[in-house]
Amino acid sequence: MGYEKKFICILDFWSIGDALQKRVLLLTGNPGVGKTTVLMKAVSALKEKGYRVGGMISREAREGGTRVGFEILDLNSGRSGWLAHVNQKKGPQVGKYRVNREDLDFIGAKAIADAVEKCAIIAIDEIGPMELFSGKFKEATRNALESLKPVLAVVHWKARDEMINEAKSREDSEIFTVTQENRDKLTEILAQKTLKLLEVKSK
Repeated sequence: MGYEKKFICILDFWSIGDALQKRVLLLTGNPGVGKTTVLMKAVSALKEKGYRVGGMISREAREGGTRVGFEILDLNSGRSGWLAHVNQKKGPQVGKYRVNREDLDFIGAKAIADAVEKCAIIAIDEIGPMELFSGKFKEATRNALESLKPVLAVVHWKARDEMINEAKSREDSEIFTVTQENRDKLTEILAQKTLKLLEVKSK
């Protein structure tokens, strides 16, 4: 396909309709409201439809009911590591936790980079203060945002950073604020919007 024809095809794809233009779907909301749960349920629904979903998920780790840190999970390979932990001896400090840059770079950022290359859908949880200490995370996330693939991402509720501003201000992004009242509906909304986008892209 020649350059001009390919360019026209891309323009046609993004001009189909405003509802289908939103390729970067961002979740935000107060801590503990269920953002990761909404994202993971949407990911599960998309996998059930046969789509390959990759990327990075972070989740709380607790011992005896007390939060001690955050784990990283590569959705595609299943590899896991630590994003941050109260007993981490070195690394940038955020509250009582220190960030594990090694796992963030070689598990988290790599998971996103691999998803850009190999998967139909990219998930990122989250674009937040801990993750943004990693240059490799920023690079992988920026590449995901610039890809033509659907991106489902959690954005920290109050962090201020160039990367977060960049994600929120994109013309092809849509922001959803998760609440206890809407979180169940949002799972279906995210899945349906992504499926419609993929259906149009495949035509």
